[in-house]
Amino acid sequence: MNGNLFATLGSRIPEFSKGHRRIADYILSHYDKAAFMTASKLGESVGVSESTVVRFASELGFDGYPELQKALQEEMRTRLTAVQRIEVSFDRFGRDEVFKSVLLHDIDRIRRTLEETDPKYFSSAVEDIISADRIYIMGIRSSAALASFLGYYFRLMLPRVTVIETGSRSELYEQLMYMTDRDVLVGISFPRYSRQTVLAINYARDVGAKTVAITDRNDSPIALRADKSLLAKSDMVSFVDSLVAPLSLINALIVAVSIQNRELVSKNFERLDKIWEEYDVYEKNGGEQ
Repeated sequence: MNGNLFATLGSRIPEFSKGHRRIADYILSHYDKAAFMTASKLGESVGVSESTVVRFASELGFDGYPELQKALQEEMRTRLTAVQRIEVSFDRFGRDEVFKSVLLHDIDRIRRTLEETDPKYFSSAVEDIISADRIYIMGIRSSAALASFLGYYFRLMLPRVTVIETGSRSELYEQLMYMTDRDVLVGISFPRYSRQTVLAINYARDVGAKTVAITDRNDSPIALRADKSLLAKSDMVSFVDSLVAPLSLINALIVAVSIQNRELVSKNFERLDKIWEEYDVYEKNGGEQ
């Protein structure tokens, strides 16, 4: 099924049977709980059978209830408040097995990222980055850590890299004012999606620069506007967004750029090694001062 799940449910309620209407009403009113219920539990909560819930998913165009549940979880992430996220975390994990549960969820996010990322898009994004005169990187709120990490390594490897430091809207455009059609902007955004990052992508497109989105789905606001999208799963496991899979994707991007630009990168690091040694940037082995 394409489009906004909640809008679809709201518009189709009048045509649903009585049982299906009760399911739709419950999902719209309690989506934070329904997203993590089994078909049996959801049916029990609204007073219908498990088979009715499964038929409801099919009527909406899903192959089965698990697909509806996955879509609901993805839609839900853009709607939950911080307080609701905390409540969801407690409902899912309680106080036991938090360590194991969170790590297993992160492992699953990396696996899904590997399965769903198109290698051709990845390679094409690497080419855009290497061929650009200047590379701009933008990510704010929780994505700021990802932008900072990517910017740190790109600055070591490439000569003209700018990490956008956001403040007011005017400051955003001031930092982008010298962007040209020979540049590339890497925009990073995950739910809840940043309006500032969307504005930056729009501006880059207006001046003819290439744009690469690092996000979680093809219909995210920046993916819809970018030339290329690299998808990484960041499904919410608590009120904290999981950035493990996005960081793994960014690691791959850094390594790929370094391999494609091997000669330049090697020279840069030879120069850096001399600087680090001369100015005692790092501790010597054995704890020497």
